[in-house]
Amino acid sequence: MLSRILIRFARFLGDQYKVDILLMKRYYKTVNINSAVKGDYGSVLVIYTGGTIGMDFDKETGSLMPFDFEKIMEKVPELKRFDFQLTVLSFTRLLDSSDISVSHWLELSRIIYDFYEDYDGFVILHGTDTMAYSASALSFLLENLAKPVIFTGAQLPIGASRTDARDNLVTALEIASAKTQGQALVPEVCIYFDHLLLRGNRAKKVQNFNFTAFESANYPALAVAGIHIEYNLSLTIPPSSATFKIHQKMEDRIAIVKLFPGVNAEMLKPIFNADNVQGIVLETFGSGNAPTSSWFLNMVRDSIDQGMHILNVSQCNGGSVSQGKYITSKYLDDLGVIGAGDMTFEAAVTKMMFVLGKGLPADVIKEQLMYPLSGEKS
Repeated sequence: MLSRILIRFARFLGDQYKVDILLMKRYYKTVNINSAVKGDYGSVLVIYTGGTIGMDFDKETGSLMPFDFEKIMEKVPELKRFDFQLTVLSFTRLLDSSDISVSHWLELSRIIYDFYEDYDGFVILHGTDTMAYSASALSFLLENLAKPVIFTGAQLPIGASRTDARDNLVTALEIASAKTQGQALVPEVCIYFDHLLLRGNRAKKVQNFNFTAFESANYPALAVAGIHIEYNLSLTIPPSSATFKIHQKMEDRIAIVKLFPGVNAEMLKPIFNADNVQGIVLETFGSGNAPTSSWFLNMVRDSIDQGMHILNVSQCNGGSVSQGKYITSKYLDDLGVIGAGDMTFEAAVTKMMFVLGKGLPADVIKEQLMYPLSGEKS
């Protein structure tokens, strides 16, 4: 609280250097970009974690290096047309998204909490490989959200001639600042990429060789950006009138078991019998089907009897787990395995971490895993 008061005081003094020093005490550096041309303007906080979108080519070596956001207007002159104040806050140690961990999700939620009252919306620049995980995690960690939190990134660096970075950034900023009658148009955690605005915990990376990197197989796009941005507001989560709060704990002692033809007991026994594993996300076939071998069903039963929670998610990108539809999934239902419905794998993993981290009784954990918390399942 004290650091936030000091930051606001420094802003009141209009001294950017003081703001940077105060923020650096919390390991961040900021760049303020005032593109507003009149007094009544919105504001967006951009949080740069790392990733391709924030890279540029070094003219001497030809290698990629982090981009200096103080020069953002040179690379993205379109920002001059927007009537809002932009602040860019960078992680001190920029991360390839493969290095993103639970601690970084908690850090992002804390940053948004600290600056929640100061900005109309938030844009998180993030590597694409784990973006769907991070967007899913924040959809659970940020409770009673009434402002947009838009993840975006790029397949090519911002300095490349054919980059998708500029369009993704500009449109994400426009969405993050969009309001109607004083309220945010899209007050939830989303991913914007290649003309599509997707609910964050419904999105999945499906391509690494073209610009259409993400899709949402089980939920329609919240907006499509063409000549105009066409919003489908009937699909968005309404802004919450309750007090905004964050959660600061996730349980990372979970395991992933992906079934395949030929899987055997010796492969799975170390996971199902592990003392420190609190939950398992079980990737099954089709609509939630699994082997009916006695060794497998006994292993599942014993783990659940010992207090482990098992969440059944389909290996298919689209469709839904429907335990009991076939006899090969009815056994799982009878044993107490929890069906994930039409959740993505990324949402299932982060939801398991989130719910287990709340330290709830076993029956409440099961209930929260079964039912939607933040639009992650139908």
